[in-house]
Amino acid sequence: MNALPATGRLTPGALLRPPYARPAAWVFGTLLGLLVVLPALEVSIDQTLIRATPFILTGLAVALPARAGLINVGGEGQLLLGAVGATGVGLALPDTLSPVATLPLLALGGALGGLVWAGIAAGLYVGARTNEVIVTLLLNFVAVSVVAYVVHGPWRDPDSASFPYTADFGAGGTVPLLPGGTAHAGLLVALVAAVGVWLVMGRTRWGFRARVVGGNKEAGRRSGFNVSRTLVIALVAGGALAGLAGAIEVVAVEGRLRPAVAVGFGYIGFLASWLVGHRPLAVVGAGLALAAISVSGDNLQIDAGLPSTTVYILMAVVVMAVLGLRRRAGRQG
Repeated sequence: MNALPATGRLTPGALLRPPYARPAAWVFGTLLGLLVVLPALEVSIDQTLIRATPFILTGLAVALPARAGLINVGGEGQLLLGAVGATGVGLALPDTLSPVATLPLLALGGALGGLVWAGIAAGLYVGARTNEVIVTLLLNFVAVSVVAYVVHGPWRDPDSASFPYTADFGAGGTVPLLPGGTAHAGLLVALVAAVGVWLVMGRTRWGFRARVVGGNKEAGRRSGFNVSRTLVIALVAGGALAGLAGAIEVVAVEGRLRPAVAVGFGYIGFLASWLVGHRPLAVVGAGLALAAISVSGDNLQIDAGLPSTTVYILMAVVVMAVLGLRRRAGRQG
């Protein structure tokens, strides 16, 4: 599917479509290059892996509904509600529970938070025929208000002063680290999720139905598929993945819920999925590549005194390069 229409002009719909019909080879080339480039630029590999975890999961939250023909721009809000869900579970659990018992419950709370938030958009799409792009996007801003309310209100830690936050998760919320570094085991969850989405979409009956519905809803109906149910499952499953990203971020990285948690991560996840044509396994590569750009942008802010928008400028360069390469390939074809 072309990212540029035949007229050569960009349209909003064209920008939301993936640029390639198969996984982009440059993403996997980037993975090999990271092993050489990151140490040379003094970019921490561990920090890149930590940052890549929410990018991969929110990218999968876009890729899964996309195969059913839905555009989920709500990864940001679903991630935030996942963080809220995990925090709510963590505050309700006793401090005496071990991490073995606590972490799965926190992950479940996060996944349910994202699922419920995506379920609002899914219900409106199926029941009221609203545009899922607009609804999921607007719900992102509502989610920010939800986080602000619980952090400044009922869940605020009494010990917090000028900068409100919730109580921490205690010893039970300790996420194990990967051997030989400071990266947490949440990355393994993201990798397993990518393989799981790939298997579901390519090796199961539901995945086949989702692909048929995504290609042609009317053909799906005439084949006897429950189109509405397929679309709802696709969107809420994506929301659960984004919610899981929020749970991992708030538990493994932040340690508690703050008003400005994982700002912009859901939008970067959308970019990661879009760059590789919503292919689940390729999202891993795109997430790692964008994480490297994000971490290097943070370093530029500190070392060179550049503004915080530097990271978005770097990512915009990547997007324009992909669009340019796609347009060039279309002319040669």
